[in-house]
Amino acid sequence: MIARVARIAELKEIVKAWRDQTQRIALVPTMGNLHRGHLALVERARRLASRTVVTLFVNPMQFVAGEDLDRYPRTFEQDRALLDAAGADVLFVPEVATLYPNGLDRHTEVRVPGLDTLLCGAFRPGHFTGVATVVTKLLNLVRPDLAVFGEKDYQQLLVIKRMVADLWFEAEIHAVETARAPNGLALSSRNAYLTEAERAIAWRLYAALCEARDTLTRAAPSFQSIERRGRARLEEAGFQADYFAVRRASDLMEPAPEDSDLRILAAAWLGKTRLIDNLAARKFVER
Repeated sequence: MIARVARIAELKEIVKAWRDQTQRIALVPTMGNLHRGHLALVERARRLASRTVVTLFVNPMQFVAGEDLDRYPRTFEQDRALLDAAGADVLFVPEVATLYPNGLDRHTEVRVPGLDTLLCGAFRPGHFTGVATVVTKLLNLVRPDLAVFGEKDYQQLLVIKRMVADLWFEAEIHAVETARAPNGLALSSRNAYLTEAERAIAWRLYAALCEARDTLTRAAPSFQSIERRGRARLEEAGFQADYFAVRRASDLMEPAPEDSDLRILAAAWLGKTRLIDNLAARKFVER
């Protein structure tokens, strides 16, 4: 049965014993309300390591003013049962005061300049500082050989990769493809906020991304025209778009004409729920 741990000292004792036995350790950070996408991260971790630590922590530092911290779904018993069935070894469930003993306002922060103010960072200022800070803490506490993240939060994935490289963490960062519903909707804990009517529309975010990807693959229109078309598709479906962007996959900068390894990313509101998604794309090259 999975061990529930809330104290840092207990967590360190467990992982030290594993490390003394030269066991390979994986870390899977989550905010709970788990779904099939999270379980795919655990499955990948278990394939790559001998022991898996899953963290469940609704991190207040990554919620910006006016966001849904208080109503974010908290389903601990259900999550623990899922992780137990998935074969995770430890579930680390710290209190806010445990990870932020000096309070949020007087706490050391970790920033990833450049990446943290683009796209979602422009609409959620400070969000990625909260992500980078808490992931730094978890990497330091567990000292895993590897950590696993999903591609649905692609900008977050790049922020973490850059942070790990810049700060010389030894953990390998592994990415898992986005898990989707049969209609293409990316699985997300926030999908629980959608009404039945909104769920019938939500898949169109994925459809707009697919159309943009296919256009890039078949022809060579301007990136700006693809972005305008994607935003229009979303607004026609009833979304309020924050952005629909074609970016260079490696660093999310605006692509040059010669760039072919691209990522199409979108964030849009459907009612009171903000959805994000992205797809990899290869630009058409005439031969």
